[in-house]
Amino acid sequence: MKLSGVMLLMIFYCELFVYRITAQASGRPSVVNIGALLSFNTNVGKVAKLAIKAAVDDVNSDPTTLGGTKLKLQMQDCNHSGFLALAEALHLMEGQTVAIIGPQDAVTAHVVSHVANELQVPLLSFSATDPTLSSLQFPYFVRTTQSDQYQMAAIAEIVDHYGWREVIAIYVDDDHGRNGIAALGDTLAAKRCRISFKAPLSVEATEDEITDLLVKVALTESRIIVVHTHYNRGPVVFHVAQYLGMLGTGYVWIATSWLSTALDTNSPFPSDVMDDIQGVLTLRTYTPDSVLKRKFISRWRNLTDAKTPNGYIGLNAYGFYAYDTVWLLARAINSFFKQGGNLSFSKDSRLSDIQGHLRLDSLRIFNGGNLLRDSILQANMTGTAGPARFNSHGDLINPAYEIINVIGTGYRRIGYWSNYSGLSVVRPETLYSKPPNRSSSNQRLYSVIWPGQTTQKPRGWVFPNNGRHLRIGVPNRVSFREFVSVKGSEMTSGFCIDVFTAAINLLPYAVPYKLIPFGDGHNNPSCTELVRLITAGVYDAAVGDIAIITNRTKMADFTQPYIESGLVVVAPVRKLNSNAWAFLSPFTPMMWGVTAVFFLAVGAVVWILEHRLNDEFRGPPKRQVVTILWFSFSTMFFAHKEKTVSALGRLVLIIWLFVVLIINSSYTASLTSILTVQKLSSPIKGIDSLRSSNYPIGYQVNSFARNYLVDELNIDESRLVPLNSPEEYAKALKDGPHKGGVAAVVDDRAYAELFLSTRCEFSIVGQVFTKNGWGFAFPRDSPLAVDISTAILKLSENGDLQRIHDKWLLRSACSSQGAKLDVDRLQLKSFSGLYLLCGLACLLALFIYLMQIVHQFSRHYPGDTESNGGSSRSARLQTFLSFVNEKEDEVKSRSKRRHVERTSYRSEDEMSSCNSNRKHIELSSNLSLDSDTRNCNGSS
Repeated sequence: MKLSGVMLLMIFYCELFVYRITAQASGRPSVVNIGALLSFNTNVGKVAKLAIKAAVDDVNSDPTTLGGTKLKLQMQDCNHSGFLALAEALHLMEGQTVAIIGPQDAVTAHVVSHVANELQVPLLSFSATDPTLSSLQFPYFVRTTQSDQYQMAAIAEIVDHYGWREVIAIYVDDDHGRNGIAALGDTLAAKRCRISFKAPLSVEATEDEITDLLVKVALTESRIIVVHTHYNRGPVVFHVAQYLGMLGTGYVWIATSWLSTALDTNSPFPSDVMDDIQGVLTLRTYTPDSVLKRKFISRWRNLTDAKTPNGYIGLNAYGFYAYDTVWLLARAINSFFKQGGNLSFSKDSRLSDIQGHLRLDSLRIFNGGNLLRDSILQANMTGTAGPARFNSHGDLINPAYEIINVIGTGYRRIGYWSNYSGLSVVRPETLYSKPPNRSSSNQRLYSVIWPGQTTQKPRGWVFPNNGRHLRIGVPNRVSFREFVSVKGSEMTSGFCIDVFTAAINLLPYAVPYKLIPFGDGHNNPSCTELVRLITAGVYDAAVGDIAIITNRTKMADFTQPYIESGLVVVAPVRKLNSNAWAFLSPFTPMMWGVTAVFFLAVGAVVWILEHRLNDEFRGPPKRQVVTILWFSFSTMFFAHKEKTVSALGRLVLIIWLFVVLIINSSYTASLTSILTVQKLSSPIKGIDSLRSSNYPIGYQVNSFARNYLVDELNIDESRLVPLNSPEEYAKALKDGPHKGGVAAVVDDRAYAELFLSTRCEFSIVGQVFTKNGWGFAFPRDSPLAVDISTAILKLSENGDLQRIHDKWLLRSACSSQGAKLDVDRLQLKSFSGLYLLCGLACLLALFIYLMQIVHQFSRHYPGDTESNGGSSRSARLQTFLSFVNEKEDEVKSRSKRRHVERTSYRSEDEMSSCNSNRKHIELSSNLSLDSDTRNCNGSS
């Protein structure tokens, strides 16, 4: 064992000798001076002091790192003073120091960075997180930890994740505090959030000063408080807040990384201090787990026990960064030498000209400072805090934080934030291998126990506890008072007021408010001016018939619209009712003529195809003509009785019947529309025809319609006529453009519908040509606007919004069911033409039939008048009615029998006459006898 130990020792000294020989041959010095500017009595300084010494020892014990060159460290205590830091920095630079680790805080970093720029000595700060320490102003300042720009981005995403919109910032009034809160304001603005109240503290603020400041904070609306201070003031802030009852239910406290640093360094925390921070959220710079990290943690207790008189000091995140900074600098120095750099210094001519006892001429410019700085920024290593690489802005890559919730005697991690994927419950290094996903559904945190020992997310704001009611402006309208009606200074009613009251009643908290009329009571006020007064601080909100338009949204936030609206054109209209010949309207005269010709043509074609085969299409010519006409027009009603037997005839008939079906259907649909749909006619067809005309246009006084017509539609202002009431609307529209009135009125749809509900002679023509709605106006980023919007949606879902609408705006004059039925029912006059034709046809048929009957009666009873001349007229009428009631076949049969009987009677009379003549002839001469005999034979 002894022999092996001696062998190892000899090998080590041999290697060391070789490295020294190599270093001397390559021109490397045996020692490189570096410095460190710390505040030894702070949480960060205590840990960093030990970590830096341990890192220097580790570097010097490893000859491979610097090739035999040693680091010579000189630490200076700045005691958190910018002046002392400047003096100590000058002292370090007098000794040809090539780099300085630190300064520890932003105040000293701002001061010393100017010296570093002048002397070209790189500063490597592991804890100065001020975002304004940029490489543009301070090119020799290198931040080896995360910038507060990312920490503030994490806080902004937490605020946005929980739906809060305003925060209060309590900060120490120095470079670190002011610049950090400025970064917070920028990141909050990107999330549509803001800092509503800034509460600066002096570096040495007393408890009384902190108490006065927190009392002001308690009187504000927001309950989201961000504390960005140093550890020496932070616990006092929480102690006073606990005393004032500001760590109870409803509050949210977010502390920056100073609190997590204190918890890690001073663990366990005193119990009274832990009681003051229950439920607080804080951030801690995330350092991924690794073998190097675990080894350094295992060494830490030995380091603290051996080198600290006050016992164990906890290791915080800045300890990892301080340790890694030394290794980063050592590797950069090694790279510097490999690139041919050498340790040379030159005088600063500007310092030589300064006279006095400061001995500034002893300071030297590091000639290789620029090369060493570039070597530092090009470093690529993995340390105890994770990968150490810089981006193009000089910041470490992959910034990430742990989000911690203080509970009981310790704390619980509720998630992570990374610049790559936002909020997550998964370790950031796991997400780096996946595509970035910052969608709202992917942003997650574990549950939080908030101040007051509650798990319910705080609302984040309350009404100011100063006894003042919300001043809500209400337009004092003189027309359309169904929307807003102001009676006196206290009585306010109307549709808009009822909607607002119902929404307020749905909120889970009380809202003290007072409605204040706005306007002179003689003219309708300008809602745009009312909204502007919110930005001026005159009103806290505006409630009424306020349309949500672009220029108003630039001044205030609006709630969810509670009524749809938009500009419309109202014009006089006249009804176009159907006339007696409306049944002819579906077809044009040409259509009627062509249809009739086709009916005759198809009938003739079918007759030709069926004539030789079908007995029903044969007979005398007169009968065939009638058959063609009957068959043709009976197909219109599918009532033809003649059967088709030929294949061609059936084909033609099927096609024609299909055509007839389409014609009938089209005729029926068109006629139905003509008779049942009310037609309105107006010379104004919409906004386009109104623009193209030169007619005057009416608008409501102080309505946004005027600006829209002039600015957006380029309508000449001389054509616009201001109107102040529905009565003026009606009069101007009735007078018309030729009698000093207007051709149409352009107004909001809600007003127009209320106006038309009792005036049926006017109507909306054309389409709605703007789309907007009415809402309640609140100051920008007001949380009350969001809650009122939610309440309006609830009113819409449960039907209360519709009931309020019906209560105030439902009218029954022109929109009643009775009026609708009058439109839907078919009028008798619409069919009078058809009835007239049918009646005339019936009368003509009856007349012809009566003539035929009378003619038959006179033929069958030719002698009734002579033989019964003395009978009464009733007997004659009874005989006629009996004749009409008889069947025509019986009449014809009786007529035939009478004709036969009359013929037989006439023959018998003639025979008797002939016998008498014969007796007379026998007594006459033979010639006469012969003549008479011939005459009788001829008569027979």
